[in-house]
Amino acid sequence: MPSLVAAVTSEERPEPMLPRPFRVLSNRRETPDTTTLAFASEDRVALGFNPGQFTMLYVFGVGEVPISISGDPNDPTILTHTVRSVGAVTDAIVGLEIGDLVGVRGPYGVGWPMATAEGRDLLVVAGGIGLAPLRPVLIDVLANRDRYNEVSLLYGSRSPTDLLFREDLHAWRARFDLNVEVTVDRSGEGWFGDVGVVTGLLPRVSFDPASTTAMVCGPEVMMKVVGSELENRGVETGSIHVSIERNMKCAIGFCGHCQFGPDFICWGGPVLSYDRVIERLRVSEL
Repeated sequence: MPSLVAAVTSEERPEPMLPRPFRVLSNRRETPDTTTLAFASEDRVALGFNPGQFTMLYVFGVGEVPISISGDPNDPTILTHTVRSVGAVTDAIVGLEIGDLVGVRGPYGVGWPMATAEGRDLLVVAGGIGLAPLRPVLIDVLANRDRYNEVSLLYGSRSPTDLLFREDLHAWRARFDLNVEVTVDRSGEGWFGDVGVVTGLLPRVSFDPASTTAMVCGPEVMMKVVGSELENRGVETGSIHVSIERNMKCAIGFCGHCQFGPDFICWGGPVLSYDRVIERLRVSEL
């Protein structure tokens, strides 16, 4: 079997299709089918990224998949991914143990508009695994809290057992400078929180529609509903941003799998303004 280290430590590393070797530092189960893994590079070179960007994770002999980065953008020495088991490659990633090697390409794509959100109210809306690409936003905002006005997180999950980042949620809820509201589609034993769709949480939080930046990530139908509701409440569609994560294969705009109308998601996204994609999201099965 060829060595992954040998394959990815070539002097030709600038080649965009050539991954770098990273080792698993930790593996933490979030839910029955979702795991958060932390990686560090074999060459000790930091991997800086912007919130909302993704990398291609490669497991030798299995394949590679695009996964959004869910870690701290202020710590480029650690690469964190939250992965749901939905196929052969993600099953292999979730099953990695401490010390195992993976290949990493990236980071790629356009991230969340952090700079343009400064000085405004910030509304973060997540559905299910969509909280993972938004976690770096919250980490960065809380590290620079004085740059933003009202900041709110609205998070919806299928059930209490599917909630991600429970320790983070507890810590965020304990803060006085962050509004956190959580709901689930269906309740469970011991759950005393809200039950219902995430848009039902909007009346709970304060924001000025004329000066609000919204960052939304989750199933496309959820993003469409949230975008429509925010538009009805007076938020400009150009100030609503969604993460369209679909069909990315090469990450460099070469293969064409991720084309979404005039956009290639891998390099024009995954974060796009709602006004740019609203009409396409309304087309069934596009």
